[in-house]
Amino acid sequence: MSQSTTETLICLAGPTASGKSAAARAIAKRWPVEIINVDSATIYRGMDIGTAKPSEAEQRETPHHLLNILDPLETYSAANFRRDALRCVQEIRARGNIPLLSGGTMLYFKALRDGLNDLPGADPEIRLELEQRAATIGWPAMHDQLAQVDPETAKRLSPNDSQRIQRALEIWRVSGTPMSVLLNATAQQDVPIKTLTLSLEPTERSILHETITLRFDQMLEAGLLNEVRTLHARRDLHTNLPSVRCVGYRQLWSLLEGEIDYSEARLQAIAATRQLAKRQLTWLRSLPERKTIQACTPATEDTVVQEVGRLLD
Repeated sequence: MSQSTTETLICLAGPTASGKSAAARAIAKRWPVEIINVDSATIYRGMDIGTAKPSEAEQRETPHHLLNILDPLETYSAANFRRDALRCVQEIRARGNIPLLSGGTMLYFKALRDGLNDLPGADPEIRLELEQRAATIGWPAMHDQLAQVDPETAKRLSPNDSQRIQRALEIWRVSGTPMSVLLNATAQQDVPIKTLTLSLEPTERSILHETITLRFDQMLEAGLLNEVRTLHARRDLHTNLPSVRCVGYRQLWSLLEGEIDYSEARLQAIAATRQLAKRQLTWLRSLPERKTIQACTPATEDTVVQEVGRLLD
């Protein structure tokens, strides 16, 4: 491998349930790879089933980084990820191995590649949800919610500044990162970062939807509800935390709160996961330099390996 080749960061991206983990394992079977997880949910301890976290056996087979690094009470920003991921990249290369960034948190990929100058774009669905919530409880109460997740921004806003409160809450909902953190983060990079982005994208969205439904049902069978019940039993966790708002967890939390029944929780979780996949695909399709690979096919893993081989062999 040439020096320019080894400097290129391989990024394996795609919507949830598109087969990223299996493709990453296929890469690791051929090259000395260590995986850096680009995921805002697998960072949390005690959240294993619902995040499709690699098993202990898979982690023993291939080193994984940025897993289980936080308690669910804590928060983690895109700026934190960029700092930690670049540190991992240096350490992996120092061992003579190849860093592979794999996951579906698109803001983290963007922060790594471009820095953090830009705030997330508008999300009409989330905006409508916030407006409907405000119509019920009022903007001062929404301001109180903002103060829990982004106290710095809330401090400088009037409780009746509906437009700015809505935007700040929208940014937090879209990115999982307080607006104040994004505004304060530096976008400077010590050196240019070269990336090869392999994007797993289904040609038929219905296939991905079926996979999402099947996978969530498998998570339920594996004990996801009990996993959420353990978190719910803690008195310090609540629905304004990014960890609890992860898809699947938030809906089962509502079940345990008595707000919805089991059937509705399942349907809402599947719908929320599909909406997440839609947002991920929209972001990926805005990247003209990505290499698209058809997801959810028997040939997906082999195709990924071939593309990585063009860079590494």
